[in-house]
Amino acid sequence: DYEDLRKPLLANKDKPAVLNLNIGTTVKGAVDDLDKVLDILQECGFPEERFFIHCDGALFGMMMPFLKKAPMVTFRKPIGSVSVSGHKFVGAPVPCGVVITRFKLVMALSSDVEYLNSRDATIMGSRNGHAPIYLWYTLTRKGYEGMQRDVEKCMRNAHVLKDMLEMVGIKTMLNELSNTVVFERPLEEPFVRKWQLACENDIAHVVVMPNITIAKLEEFVQDLIQSRARMAIAAAKRVASNARATEHAEQEDGEDDDEEEDGQDRQ
Repeated sequence: DYEDLRKPLLANKDKPAVLNLNIGTTVKGAVDDLDKVLDILQECGFPEERFFIHCDGALFGMMMPFLKKAPMVTFRKPIGSVSVSGHKFVGAPVPCGVVITRFKLVMALSSDVEYLNSRDATIMGSRNGHAPIYLWYTLTRKGYEGMQRDVEKCMRNAHVLKDMLEMVGIKTMLNELSNTVVFERPLEEPFVRKWQLACENDIAHVVVMPNITIAKLEEFVQDLIQSRARMAIAAAKRVASNARATEHAEQEDGEDDDEEEDGQDRQ
């Protein structure tokens, strides 16, 4: 609810605002509306020099530029920085990421290193030299059209998975600008471990990536149906077992009552 943002802004008008906007949340893939946030900041009396916005696009930041209906995240708007991961959608074999910010902020952080005869703009003073090569290789090999095809495939297959799950009676959720399909958490833990599902409370999700085929999604859904059937059968057996135990206990109580009555009659 964007009104929840308005309240603390109005209550702290004497302080600068630092905001982190999600370009695809981890569990449900929700995308914050940058333009809506900028409008609220303006309405609450925050000029550009009194707020800083970071856009966290770890997964979806690399996909959003290829979607026609996606809001535009650009430095033409008053944002301070954007981050994306290289090991998620791009598929680099090592964890890596890129932070893009305004030049004046880079200069404020960077410092001259005499023995390197260069200027260091990293936070830790060093960085992995292989990661940029992985990113460069993938981006140049696929090109704009290749990246667009990957994005379209991910979004299309996410809807395929959602439709398959709903067809078998499994509740799902898929945000409009997301390839993350959220559904009821499976009850069978071996199934969760087998498919390495990320779970939170009563929900689980599948992030549909470029390497995932329709055949793999079909296999997953079939396996999930079988898992749910096993759990349903086990639950039914527990009910039957409890009912038999209750019935047996009642029969024993009845036999004890009959024995007491027989004893009284003989007396």
